[in-house]
Amino acid sequence: MRRFADSIKRSIETQNWYSALSMALAIPDVCGRLVNPNQTSQARYVAWFQKWLEAKYTSTIGAGGTKHVFLCAEDCYALRCSYLHEGGDNILDQRARKALEDFHFITPPDIGSRIHMNQSNSTLQLQVDVFAMDMADAVGEWADSVANDVEIQERIKNLLVIHDSSRGIRF
Repeated sequence: MRRFADSIKRSIETQNWYSALSMALAIPDVCGRLVNPNQTSQARYVAWFQKWLEAKYTSTIGAGGTKHVFLCAEDCYALRCSYLHEGGDNILDQRARKALEDFHFITPPDIGSRIHMNQSNSTLQLQVDVFAMDMADAVGEWADSVANDVEIQERIKNLLVIHDSSRGIRF
């Protein structure tokens, strides 16, 4: 699983934002399938995101300390469907969506600055590198949590590997 998280990180380092976002949106599906291979894609994606990331996208806001979920699992899944299948960020027509309608991703501003997790009506603005790194970090935490699960480790062995041709090509 580290190779997937590392791929996200390398994409961030090289400012390959579309690649970073693509992998970040796909990874909950991969991890979710490894945990629950018999669930539907949506069910496993939502369950994984709720457990590993939703708290990071939930804040207490306002004088009354109201809990607000900026990015829920269903809306992230809807974004995954819209972006990976259609190249879009508008999730209004996605069945899975819960609260949001679309997303506005931005590149990192000046070094050390962060403009992330701002919501205007039903549009959520996310800083692409922060979002992608959150996913990469969640994958690392998840991988550590399942390191001793024999069934999951066996399923991980069946994931795609891109082989290094400098080490010789073998089939």
